[in-house]
Amino acid sequence: MSQLNPVTINKDFGGAIGASTLTVFLPLVVLFLYLACNDQYIAEGVKIDASKVAAIFKEQVLNDWKNVFFNSECWVFYLSWFFTLVGLDIFIPGKVISGVQLRDGTKLKYTINGFQLVGFLLVVLSSRVYLYGFHLPELDFLYDNFLGMMATSWIFSILLSFFVYFSSFLNLSGNQKNGKGTKERILSVGGNSGNFLFDWFIGRELNPRIGEWDIKLFCELRPGLLLWSLLNLASLQRQYQRLGYVTNSMVLVNVLQFIYVIDGVLNEEGCLTMMDITTDGFGFMLAFGDLCWVPFCYCLQSRYLSLVEINLSSIAVSIVIGVMITGFYIFKASNIQKNKFRQGKLPHLRSIQTDRGTKLLIEGWWGVSQHINYFGDMLVALSWCLPTGFNTILTYFYVIYFSALLLHRQTRDEEKCKNKYGKYWTEYERHVPYKIIPYVY
Repeated sequence: MSQLNPVTINKDFGGAIGASTLTVFLPLVVLFLYLACNDQYIAEGVKIDASKVAAIFKEQVLNDWKNVFFNSECWVFYLSWFFTLVGLDIFIPGKVISGVQLRDGTKLKYTINGFQLVGFLLVVLSSRVYLYGFHLPELDFLYDNFLGMMATSWIFSILLSFFVYFSSFLNLSGNQKNGKGTKERILSVGGNSGNFLFDWFIGRELNPRIGEWDIKLFCELRPGLLLWSLLNLASLQRQYQRLGYVTNSMVLVNVLQFIYVIDGVLNEEGCLTMMDITTDGFGFMLAFGDLCWVPFCYCLQSRYLSLVEINLSSIAVSIVIGVMITGFYIFKASNIQKNKFRQGKLPHLRSIQTDRGTKLLIEGWWGVSQHINYFGDMLVALSWCLPTGFNTILTYFYVIYFSALLLHRQTRDEEKCKNKYGKYWTEYERHVPYKIIPYVY
């Protein structure tokens, strides 16, 4: 068992103390963003005022906590949304492919059906708009019950985290087929410390499943991402109801973020080689991030624009679109090149052969910086914030947070690669000195 599931020695995020701190701090950040951006507070040019935020917290959360955390309508809405997507994910047919090889030599099977799912949901949404116009009752519900839905998703992520943690102690795994591998669950290398709080937060099991249904990949690509788009549409609808038209800034934010969401849902196959799927366990950190943080933080720009009327000039619109296209192209082109190289389709590109049988790419996009895809991601993040103007730093939270996240991920990855490749990594750094931003960092 020690070879298949080694005990975690080096604990990320400061171990149990860091995990407990983040468990409290992250939901408070989501709550703060709501309190600082709602119709009782925000107005064009208004600075963030701690006393006003505290007053709204007292009025809407402390004085009405039962309705916030135990709102039956919110729970019915959220559970219906989540488990309807579960059913669609399981029963909509798609292409079956294998994931990366696990430590016991097996490969998990994944059904890739994002294209079919998106098509079905767009047909349903289009039919609803045809019937109701910009007065969809479900979007009005989401906008009016934003705080309750946010609290519901937070509690649900806690419950799901306990479920996958305790399930990881069951003997049999759904991973085994045809007698191959072992009957042990494959645990996360970073989440098998033996400390309950830390392992619950990081994620003890690598790929928790119910039968063939993969919980981690589903949460990564379905309920949170798609709810994010619905929340954006709810803000667009509310702006139309208030102003009688939709501003070009609101259209930009909705369209640019929708492109990113749909690309993520449709790019399931590419996600199978990402660190979240191949390395990280599924615990509270990912569950909360996927189900609560992503939809209720990332819609901040559209919520702000539903309250503050901003119409951009043609030049400003062009700049925003240009930043988005540049970032998205770098992100997509570099990831496609990496995946093709790993599949052996680009043998002409220069690389460093390691004694582990793998190669480190040092040409093309990956000769420009070690994480050139992160640079593209940062530009995309900036393009979402620019349409909100420069009245407040609040709406730039996403690009600031996301850049910090990518920097942290880069340092984690660098440490692991140094330990994994040794002298070959030193040689790699000589060929590719820049870590994310070419000629800057």
